[in-house]
Amino acid sequence: MFSIMSNHIGYRSGNPALTNKSFNRINTGASSEVMTLEGAVNKTMICLVLLFTSGFYAFRNAEYWMGLVWPLAIGGLIIAIITIFKKTWSPVTAPIYAVVEGLLLGAISMVFESMFEGIAFQAIFLTFGIFFSLLILYKFKLIQATENFKLGVAAATGGIFLVYMISFIMSFFGSGIPVLDPFNSSLFSIGVSLFIVVIASLNLVVDFDFIEAGAENGAPKYMEWYSAFGLMVTLVWLYLEILKLLSKMRSR
Repeated sequence: MFSIMSNHIGYRSGNPALTNKSFNRINTGASSEVMTLEGAVNKTMICLVLLFTSGFYAFRNAEYWMGLVWPLAIGGLIIAIITIFKKTWSPVTAPIYAVVEGLLLGAISMVFESMFEGIAFQAIFLTFGIFFSLLILYKFKLIQATENFKLGVAAATGGIFLVYMISFIMSFFGSGIPVLDPFNSSLFSIGVSLFIVVIASLNLVVDFDFIEAGAENGAPKYMEWYSAFGLMVTLVWLYLEILKLLSKMRSR
């Protein structure tokens, strides 16, 4: 069963949480409880509500949460790693991840909001506008996650990750890659951010394909939560990249 699904989704996914390896060495066992598309959608909605609620709380109480950006970022990363390696824990870790990321995004959003009024709302609107637009296009088969499509998205995502890692390492030496600065308003820097937003958006299509494959092939029930977690990873990344893009554009 899972070999069929593995062939369906391939190994080329830009999202480290949603790859065919996510289904390796798992089976439903004696349980009749299997993953469904409706279940994955419901779990995703629960995670979104948690993310929005905690994000709104942190946004309204930013004077406290701004000082916890790094602990929240590290905490979210640890929870994500645990979830990836312990998928059976996802019914617990996925909601926790949503809350932690919500607090983090709320605090970061207020930092940008204090400089550019209304930017947080614009970023939220664009993020979900892209999400639902791509979902509709995928639903009606106007865009499909072919093997070449997934290969291109995975390669581009890997390249972006490498550039960000180099910039992160350079930051320890008081430097960094200028085009990644969220306040660099040069046209080239804006172009780079626009490219990253496009790649982050296309990762959603690969995520949709992964979730559909899991539902079609009877993955274990807990994979509904894991799929919701994986989708959250992409949405969080997309939102942050849109926030940075808008910041660069409004800095001009």
